[in-house]
Amino acid sequence: MAHLSAHGISAALPEGFEGRIFRRTPGEGEIALPVAHFATFPLPSEVGDFGSGAVTLMGPNDVFAVLFEYGPESLSAPLFARQGRPRRFGPDDFKPYVLRRGLAGHAGTQWFFTEGGRPFTFYSVIGNHARRNRLVPVVNRLVEGLAIEPASAGPVGGAPWN
Repeated sequence: MAHLSAHGISAALPEGFEGRIFRRTPGEGEIALPVAHFATFPLPSEVGDFGSGAVTLMGPNDVFAVLFEYGPESLSAPLFARQGRPRRFGPDDFKPYVLRRGLAGHAGTQWFFTEGGRPFTFYSVIGNHARRNRLVPVVNRLVEGLAIEPASAGPVGGAPWN
């Protein structure tokens, strides 16, 4: 099992997954926050934060997932009121209409939450809605191996993770 760790996020990747944890180069006046991409297919070098450039490459048995951190200003937003990352999904949590961009046969789920004083969303796409009973357990194996360090464990002064 491969392990990834960067920017206060770690992942124990289940067999068949690849992934990366990174921060994009910030624009002027922006702060770059962590993004993690995970997939059961080869990730292209250029992928949008929520999978553009990757999800169109998925086969019917593939999974793609994103863990995306928002800025501290989001902590007070009702959208992030849920405490703790997702622990398990059911087949009915994946819907074709949850996708950022509609793709025939695909389905997705999105979970906004705060963990350790850090606001995130977990977004996942499966390659075939009709196969969700088989694919959602694959997503759950990934989710089980995720860990997020609290904001207080980061650099002094509330600076972004290194």
